[in-house]
Amino acid sequence: MHANIALIDLRLRRRSILWFAGGLAFYAFILVAMYPSVRSDSSLGDLTANNPTVGALLGVSGSLTSPTGWVNGNLYANFLPLMVLLLTIGYGASCIAGQSEDGTLGLVATLPLSRRRLVREKSAVLVLLALPVAVVTMAFILLGRHYDLTLPTGAVVGTTAAVLVMGVDFGLVALIIGVLTGSRGLALGLASGLAAASYLVSSLAPVIGWARTVRPASLFYWAVGSDQLSKGPSLTAWTVLVVAGVVLHLAAVVLVERLDIR
Repeated sequence: MHANIALIDLRLRRRSILWFAGGLAFYAFILVAMYPSVRSDSSLGDLTANNPTVGALLGVSGSLTSPTGWVNGNLYANFLPLMVLLLTIGYGASCIAGQSEDGTLGLVATLPLSRRRLVREKSAVLVLLALPVAVVTMAFILLGRHYDLTLPTGAVVGTTAAVLVMGVDFGLVALIIGVLTGSRGLALGLASGLAAASYLVSSLAPVIGWARTVRPASLFYWAVGSDQLSKGPSLTAWTVLVVAGVVLHLAAVVLVERLDIR
């Protein structure tokens, strides 16, 4: 029975997964289809090329009408991470703290299942929740070559994977806060606040000195904040994102093993 815990959690959220994936796929297609009509719009391109502050807020360096500028400014620097984080932080906040609040965590704890295995399955659900959204978005962006929106395939795949890993990292942050506080709402709020701060630091770093100083602490910077759609995430970026996830997962295991479940 214990092997079905992850499957049950996914089934309870299958409609959300489908709606998120379908909605983002539609948005990505519209974005790609619009590109031929805007790529020659010099005034739109100048909006970010001549105004670094606007470019920083949109996550664009250079012209908004370049392939990387268009996809970054309208999707990868903001909207895709937001959708992924809505899924992962929401689940992370509810998968332990939420079940504790509604009284079902005690039932789960009675199953022949180690707490280490429980955290491992919850972490797997974090990945599987966000995976369809990331994959369909990537697929439609790669179809952009048929609409004159050509980006390096490896860079698109790598950046999509980096956004997915970042989402899992913040989901684990929400899970840990939920274990420490026992409050789903507090976990949701604090993890969302940390994600928002990470986004602002990464976005504003090109134009604000203090943000540039603390930028290495931002997971957003390592996932999408350093022109990843042009050259792909660096080895350092992968190291930061993956190591952060491993450390957070291990911390969650330790905390859940010590949690007094009733």
